Amino acid sequence: MKTLRSIPWHFSAVAAVSAVGVGALIAPAAASVGPAGLAPSVAVGEEPYRPAVHFTPRENWMNDPNGLVYYKGTYHLFFQHNPSGNRWGNMSWGHATSPDLIHWRQQPLAIAQTFNEAGDSIEDIFSGSVVIDKTNSSGLGTKTNPPLVAIYTSAYTDKHPTLAGKQAQSLAYSLDAGKTWTKYSGNPVLNRDSANFRDPKVFRYSGPAGTYWVMAAVEAQEHRVLLYKSADLKNWTYLSDFGPANAVGGQWECPDLFQLEVQGTKQRKWVLVVNINPGAVAGGSGGQYFVGDFDGTTFTSQSTVTADSLPTGTNFADFNDGTYGDWTVANEPGNWKDGPWGQAPATGTLEGQNPVSGFVGHGLVNGFLDRDWPVGTLRSPDFMVESDYVNFLVGGGKHPHVDGAQLTNEPPPGTLLWDGFEFPDGTTLADTGWSLTGDFATDPWRNPSTAGGDYFIGRKRINTWEGGPRGDDNTGSMTSPAFEITGDYLSMLVGGGKRTDGSLEIQLLVDGEVVRSLTGPEDGALNWRNWNVSELRGRTAQLRVWDQATGGWGHLTMDHVVMGDVPATVRSDETAVNLVVDGQVVASATGSNSEYLDWQAFDLRPYAGKQAHIDIVDNNRFGWGHILADEFRFGTAPAPTRAESYDWLDYGRDYYAAVSFNDVPAGKRVMIGWMNNWDYANEIPTSPWRSAMALPRNVWLAPTPKGPRLVSRVVQQAGGLDLTAQAYAAAAQSISGETLLPKAASVARIDAVLTPGTATRFGLSVHGNADGSERTLIGYDMATGRLYVDRTASGKLDFASSFPSIDDASVALVGGKLTLSIYLDRSSVEVFAQGGKTSITDQVFPSAGSDRIGVWAEGGAARVQSLKVTPLAPAMFPRG
Repeated sequence: MKTLRSIPWHFSAVAAVSAVGVGALIAPAAASVGPAGLAPSVAVGEEPYRPAVHFTPRENWMNDPNGLVYYKGTYHLFFQHNPSGNRWGNMSWGHATSPDLIHWRQQPLAIAQTFNEAGDSIEDIFSGSVVIDKTNSSGLGTKTNPPLVAIYTSAYTDKHPTLAGKQAQSLAYSLDAGKTWTKYSGNPVLNRDSANFRDPKVFRYSGPAGTYWVMAAVEAQEHRVLLYKSADLKNWTYLSDFGPANAVGGQWECPDLFQLEVQGTKQRKWVLVVNINPGAVAGGSGGQYFVGDFDGTTFTSQSTVTADSLPTGTNFADFNDGTYGDWTVANEPGNWKDGPWGQAPATGTLEGQNPVSGFVGHGLVNGFLDRDWPVGTLRSPDFMVESDYVNFLVGGGKHPHVDGAQLTNEPPPGTLLWDGFEFPDGTTLADTGWSLTGDFATDPWRNPSTAGGDYFIGRKRINTWEGGPRGDDNTGSMTSPAFEITGDYLSMLVGGGKRTDGSLEIQLLVDGEVVRSLTGPEDGALNWRNWNVSELRGRTAQLRVWDQATGGWGHLTMDHVVMGDVPATVRSDETAVNLVVDGQVVASATGSNSEYLDWQAFDLRPYAGKQAHIDIVDNNRFGWGHILADEFRFGTAPAPTRAESYDWLDYGRDYYAAVSFNDVPAGKRVMIGWMNNWDYANEIPTSPWRSAMALPRNVWLAPTPKGPRLVSRVVQQAGGLDLTAQAYAAAAQSISGETLLPKAASVARIDAVLTPGTATRFGLSVHGNADGSERTLIGYDMATGRLYVDRTASGKLDFASSFPSIDDASVALVGGKLTLSIYLDRSSVEVFAQGGKTSITDQVFPSAGSDRIGVWAEGGAARVQSLKVTPLAPAMFPRG
């Protein structure tokens, strides 16, 4: 066996590293020239970040797995799909098939959205399931050719003549093994007159109560799973419902209900899966589950957590006496309701608000007074830091604090160019020397605009939506007259759409060449952006607004361009609870876009003996622009979140909408999940596709001290990808510091058994680059007993502020050992610990060539008992 060799390995935090080029991943012969101004295309399967062993569509958007079924030797994976673009929209069912759950072939679109005669979409095809109607109970086939029947959610658009805005359950059927589908003429078959009734999972039940079809669907915002029965899939009778229970911080979606044998016993239990977004244990999207019994009518959970006690410690503020006490209240002047806080704490849900839950006692801070519009702060009295932690409940909007930002919208000092576009009425951009082309030249009077965007200054601004007759479909350019660069910075307010292909930009031109560019934030709120132009001082330049983008968010908004020697200070749109020491925010927490409050904690130990205070800040006027807070308590330990006490399918950020296949041979239960998170799903840096599925997993129940709980492992068919001749096994040895394996791989399985020895932390590093500045850490912390995946230096991070994360779970060592099975792909890490009792799934976007694998230990020496790296053959889009 080859032994490990030591090299320097750096663990300090690093800035995001953008993927520049794709090195050997591109087959040069496959390269072709793309549209003018865009990057060259590459062969399908060889694009940057394209997974080699995880299913992805050839192109365009994908989310929830749907209609999972095994039929006549073939596994069918249907999925939420936008056949027309790389972002969510135009929801239809895509389709892929596999003989082994590993090698997938994409099929033609299965069930398309429905259009009226005018070409308007009237029905989107949302999530659902497929069953084999073996007895032709539906009458949609014949006894000799029984149908496959899809049960899906019809999400009716505002163009539907009778059901606009409703969600109901409908049928489609196939008589050719899933190749083509026909929508049932009697749709919908189950309508509750609800806007959030969706995601039916249907299965065949047989028990003392009889044999019939059972549907589990959700009332998403009510946190309820509704159960129905049917003899023919067309007519449904209500049975019962379950919930709310455990995690209710977001919408309940994509339920599943199935029975499993408890390993090592003859006991059988039912498992109810309920996916949730947001409000998962790692933040954003995830899947929880319940274990219990189902008698054919009612599901009864035996794993619902009901106990809830305050963390031990000293009360600082609980807002239960009907006042804010000695906190300083700053409501927005002139707000007619004295919002956002009012002069007294809220007692619960406010007018127009979804139900608020998770607070304690009779009062809480609720920034929803007069809805999301008003802004303000609440400041606690100063206190001397004498405790280790302050614990508190927080909910509401997820808009983090931005270090160094301003809460107002003040421009920087300097020279305002073009009068901030505040020209006299009747004066156009063209009148002031700007050159307009395309749609913007059609009606010059539209520019500058007096509508669109938020946080502009004055009345007028440039807005390419308003600037022509076609809204988001306007194309053309607006180019300023020449001006001299006289300062170090050019600052401006920018809002509107985001494009990364050069089709939607504000550009700085020098000698006709683009020397600086930026795109929008995909947000109507304008915020400050800066260019450092110090090396261009004295040069003559022009500013150009370049809009060649169409469709949703195909516009830019710009205002208040300032030339000066200092950059503008960005505005923080935060909804946050901030710990302030010496005038600086040293810790911050925010909600998760949910009206549910959960525990968070600030570590006060670094500030012992100092004066501090807490600010509750609502500086956001728009969606989820409010904050909830309650029960500030000083203590000796951080309070665990309530979410940690619930049961989760996975503890990473990227395992959502997971459901199981119907009719898998030998009674096995196989689940597959969407490997993405709605916190950033539309922004991940992949093209021409967006999103992958996690590897399919066998699941079963194992006995634990808490009762039967799920265990999951990647299906054994994945072993067929092993390139055993290229595998590397390390000798058993001690590890102190940082060590790199002589074997590098970006698509591989790593099997390791590690023991802590004297180390305080230990683990592996994967997807590392040559200088050690980029890597993903898989570690174990002895002090907390937690396994974690740290992707804060994993490669490209800057596409979404919520993407960098450290995701962890409580994992007990077994016999003093940590056993890991890790699946690496070009843009993901799936970690299974202790035989699959815990898993953590995270996307990563490493730079090309980041394939180093290492082991490490801190605070002492750990030991590698065994370690094997097995490269995996590509399963998707193989060459040739």
